[in-house]
Amino acid sequence: MPFPVLPVSIQTMMIKQQQGTTIYYPQVIGLQNANVQQSINQSIYQLVHSLIQWQSEQQGTDSFTEMIGSFEIKTNERNILSLSLTNYAYAYHHAHGLTLMKSLTFDVQTGMQYQLSDLFKPGSNYVEVLSKMVQTQINERDLQLLSDFSGISPDQDFYIADKALVLYFQLYEITPYYIGFPMFPISVFAIQDIINENGPLGQMAVNN
Repeated sequence: MPFPVLPVSIQTMMIKQQQGTTIYYPQVIGLQNANVQQSINQSIYQLVHSLIQWQSEQQGTDSFTEMIGSFEIKTNERNILSLSLTNYAYAYHHAHGLTLMKSLTFDVQTGMQYQLSDLFKPGSNYVEVLSKMVQTQINERDLQLLSDFSGISPDQDFYIADKALVLYFQLYEITPYYIGFPMFPISVFAIQDIINENGPLGQMAVNN
């Protein structure tokens, strides 16, 4: 029997700065390759701080009455780790707070961090294929848009959850604030003809 591919161990870390700021983020522990572990953890830590900086840029201030960071592990199997980091911040004199979200997907054996294009075969025209699928879901769900949907970007935000690729947009990006993060799950089996079989979606499509 082949040795089972086990989930990686995750440790929750915390950043506590001024009053009202508490940020939880994950770090991988126990990997056999220390360099890979360090690379993955550094990427996560850098994104945590990028979200803090992004809040300041988006809201035009460094003064927040509250800032809360959290994370969700979306996939942790078959040597693939996909996670999302969120950062909520409420600035003085603003009508409401703002939540930002970004995601990371890694191969925990090599430390490779995947971009959306890495998930698909070269020349597969994945942007057009996925854009049509998102447009179909917009129509089926009767989602209110701020303007006509022009398609996803080549580096669209995404994460992998079970056997689905989940594409998402930031608040205000394509929909009104009250809708939250518009998310579009796409089954790996619906795009099996264009996915990179050696990439993370290829791993998810295997039935064992």
